[in-house]
Amino acid sequence: MLLDIAAILLLLLLLGFFAGAETALTAASRPLMHQLEREGDARAGLVNRLHVRKERLLGSILLGNTLVHILASALATSLAIGLFGEAGIIYATAVMTVVVLVFCEILPKTFAIQHANKAALFIARPMRLFVALAGPTIHAIHVFVSGLLRLVGARVVHETDIDAAMMELKGAIEVHTTQEAVQDERRMLRSILELDDVEVGEVMTHRRKAFTIDAALPPAEIVDLILKSPYTRIPLWRGEPDNIIGVVHAKDVLRAVRALDGDVAQLDVGELAGTPWFIPDSTTLLEQLRAFRERREHFALVVDEYGALMGVVTLEDILEEIVGDITDEHDVAVAGVHPQEGGDYVVDGGVTIRDLNREFEWRLPDEDANTIAGLLLHESRQIPNVGQVFRFHGFRFEVLRKNRNQIASIRITPPNSAS
Repeated sequence: MLLDIAAILLLLLLLGFFAGAETALTAASRPLMHQLEREGDARAGLVNRLHVRKERLLGSILLGNTLVHILASALATSLAIGLFGEAGIIYATAVMTVVVLVFCEILPKTFAIQHANKAALFIARPMRLFVALAGPTIHAIHVFVSGLLRLVGARVVHETDIDAAMMELKGAIEVHTTQEAVQDERRMLRSILELDDVEVGEVMTHRRKAFTIDAALPPAEIVDLILKSPYTRIPLWRGEPDNIIGVVHAKDVLRAVRALDGDVAQLDVGELAGTPWFIPDSTTLLEQLRAFRERREHFALVVDEYGALMGVVTLEDILEEIVGDITDEHDVAVAGVHPQEGGDYVVDGGVTIRDLNREFEWRLPDEDANTIAGLLLHESRQIPNVGQVFRFHGFRFEVLRKNRNQIASIRITPPNSAS
């Protein structure tokens, strides 16, 4: 009898081990384990290798758990029948249910979920050995199950879902939204993951704000304009602003002026201009970033589906989508967002929704409009008048100023300060 009791206790310990191992290995942080492996932790490497073949890991745990559970229950029932007769079945069932539930399921799983990373590292070696021993059996079971699924027309998919992986990464970032210490890092990581979802048309400098030069102007006047400009790459047009004939670099102009010993009248800026690079407005930021890197260029002209010039996009525009505004000594300060007492913001109509979302971690939709004025027009379905107030997406919008039919200034009251 003592031998039977010792065997049952040992089996219950194994049952608790398998329950805790399943929870710890599935709840352990995979990014942390990968980082620990890179730093030389062999146990973290074992955890990662177990995760690579998760089906075999879970199958092995399930196999061990089932065998141990059945054997422990059988021994306990046999012992109880020997002591109490037929009533022992009821006693064994009642006692084993409580013991297994409390000490072999809830207790080890609670401990494992609270110390998932440490527990995963601790049990990595014994679980690796057990999975290796149970591997052939689990493989045979998987082959049998796959055959059954094919018979009923089900398809077994082993490919990684890229969209699901991206959603998992985004979710991991959003989990830490309450931690102010990593606010900037969270914004940048979120922006990186969204590069393939944002088109250049959403971040470009619109043609109305782009700095271009008429190539027909006198050379001296062109040089003066280039020197006064805060930009180094400047589009040249001839005849009409949409007819871009090239992009000139300020350094090339300075070199040419020096080569002519300062005789600006002899300068032909058109010859210095490089071939303009036109891209469609539907190009994503990720695609354009790769194109900039491959072509070793920093400047492109954006056109719509009809070939009409829409604006310009630079490498800096894409980098600013990741790290925020990059301002140097030559940048032009542009008024955009003006915080007010009470939590309101007076915002220029041309400020992009993405900039506002990134700066204040709002969740205004940017699928149907790029700017805050465009969002107001889209939601109101009208051209509002000065003084009109709208409420949508939890925000309050008041039109403060208009230029003809263009909304120039809006007062925005976020949900946390709306009255």
